[in-house]
Amino acid sequence: MSDRLRGYTLFASISLLILVVAPLALPAFRLDELAKYLCFAIAALGIGLAWGQGGMLTLGQGVFFGLGGYAMGMYLKLHDAGGDLPDFMVWSGVEKLPALWGPFGNPVVAIGAVIVVPVAIATLLGVLVFRQRVRGAYFAILTQALAAAFVILLVGQQGLTGGTNGLTNFYDVFGRDPEAESTQRGLYFVTAIVLGVLYLGARQLVKSRFGRLLVAVRDGEDRVRFLGYNPATVKTITFAVSAGMAGIAGALFVPVVGIISPSLLGVVPSLELVVAVAVGGRYALAGAILGAVAMNYAKTAFSEEWAGGWLYLQGALFILVMTLAPRGAVGVYQQARDALARRRGDRPPPEPEPAPAVKTPKEVPA
Repeated sequence: MSDRLRGYTLFASISLLILVVAPLALPAFRLDELAKYLCFAIAALGIGLAWGQGGMLTLGQGVFFGLGGYAMGMYLKLHDAGGDLPDFMVWSGVEKLPALWGPFGNPVVAIGAVIVVPVAIATLLGVLVFRQRVRGAYFAILTQALAAAFVILLVGQQGLTGGTNGLTNFYDVFGRDPEAESTQRGLYFVTAIVLGVLYLGARQLVKSRFGRLLVAVRDGEDRVRFLGYNPATVKTITFAVSAGMAGIAGALFVPVVGIISPSLLGVVPSLELVVAVAVGGRYALAGAILGAVAMNYAKTAFSEEWAGGWLYLQGALFILVMTLAPRGAVGVYQQARDALARRRGDRPPPEPEPAPAVKTPKEVPA
């Protein structure tokens, strides 16, 4: 069986499992949880694209997740208010709707902002950072600091963002009761379909000429520059695409879970997404999705038994994976498959090793 046919078969099997088997087998509560995991999987897919394919370790993906989530939450709150002020603004003593909130009363503007705002900010950041050849640990720290600053900004603007509590208590989601089982089931299907479409788009991007150039930038940025390409442009586009995916994930998360708050967007949630991608396999887009679903399921299941021990287990998993299996669960599966093929006498062609990155005299700090 060819690799392409094997990939299509696997995608069809997983789609059948998610779209048919899971809704029939899982109770409503567990299906809602799976929808939440799929939202995180969309954000993880963006990290897999930026980090796994492009070598950009982004530790602040919660920023773009939050921008998409707050854009959707603002529309839902205004729709619930019916022309009045949202409830948390009344409690905070706000007397007039802030100008920033005005456009989000239009669903078209809100849905557009879910993608446009994260992409625009990521593009601006990429232009400023990548042109200065900031990369590696410096870029990771910069994105981490951005996430911390974003949370501080949200918490400090009680009357504008809901402060620590964020936006919650949504009573109407596009004309439907968010608590109704039919609504939750519909949101699950929407989330699953969006994830599938984004995965296919990202997979096509990786297999295109741009994707090959992106991997070349990851493995030898200076070599790509010497060949006449601009790595800053390639990295900026990829970073913007990953931010747009995170924004979509945040927008879907709001009606699925019913809340968006700073506690979901800071440094720790962003790190958890990176750990999930590493565990699943950062070099494969499917590994990022697998890691996000598996890690969030494990977090739920493990926390029910030992709430304080999950962070220790998560940290231990990350250390073990990065030291013993740097390609994650998908890499372990591929190695086992190749070993089995060799034992059967069907030796697959060896996978080419990534070209070693050319060391530069000095990296520009952020």
